[in-house]
Amino acid sequence: MGKDAKNWMLLLILAVIWGSSFILMKRGMFTMNGEAIFSSHQVAALRMTIAGIVLLPFALKGLKQIQTFKEVILLTIVGLSGNFFPSYLFTYAQTGVSSGYAGMLNSLTPIFTMIIGLLVFKNRLSLIQFIGLGIGSIGIVSLIISGNNSIENLKLNGSWLHILAVVVATLCYSISLTTIKFTLQKFKAIEITSLAFLMVLIPSLISFFQQDTINTIRFNSHSIEGLGYITLLSVIGTAFAVLLFNKLISNSSALFASSVTYFIPIVAVLIGVSIGEKINIQQIGAMTIVLLGVFIANYWNVLFGKKV
Repeated sequence: MGKDAKNWMLLLILAVIWGSSFILMKRGMFTMNGEAIFSSHQVAALRMTIAGIVLLPFALKGLKQIQTFKEVILLTIVGLSGNFFPSYLFTYAQTGVSSGYAGMLNSLTPIFTMIIGLLVFKNRLSLIQFIGLGIGSIGIVSLIISGNNSIENLKLNGSWLHILAVVVATLCYSISLTTIKFTLQKFKAIEITSLAFLMVLIPSLISFFQQDTINTIRFNSHSIEGLGYITLLSVIGTAFAVLLFNKLISNSSALFASSVTYFIPIVAVLIGVSIGEKINIQQIGAMTIVLLGVFIANYWNVLFGKKV
């Protein structure tokens, strides 16, 4: 199998895993009947702690690869922005928005990736990439507005804060992605993944105990059910998926890796609709505009063979 084919296979596997992660977060917090299990912060703390412990043997082995304090800082940035902060932001967001809509908002990642690559790492963009960025930005605004209108119309518990939480999470992902691509190329994917989780393991453990998670496990009658979903989310949806994603970044461009968000919303929406979540035409249209912008920025020159 060629390199391009392997990259596409990794992309599709990640889309299925991460597209499913939104509903796993929600099921960690609530049963199918809407009964509360773990709080959003408890789910995030459990997710980070379990993933960090699973990856700990690899992290200890990879410590010898760190040679400078700058690399410690960079790996900490990846751990915080690529894993720690988004885990709290996404679970908080899903106390107010549907898992399908959260998956749609995740499609903002490639747009932020282009912007950070341009502004921070001086990664030059062609005219067609600027056009794609502009189209995607229009889609971002439309998607955010359509989400808030849906919240108001359906009288859900969500607010602008829940939408903003997902937007900030996608910005964090972009920071992590570009940091890996432009500064940590000497590390293997497993080293980046495990070491980044090691950098946030202590804050995760502190959060785990501060949130009184142990008592929830002991006394909530649905805790085993919720813990099962969170374990799947931690091991498959976090530790394993981040490893695959970091390998994809190493083998391709930052922009190609971030285009996994083409497929994540589709998986998230299909799962959401299958369990009765409501998605409106405005949201689907706005998401399509975002993805069209990303597609133009990524593949126009490849498909038409002209650099613009």
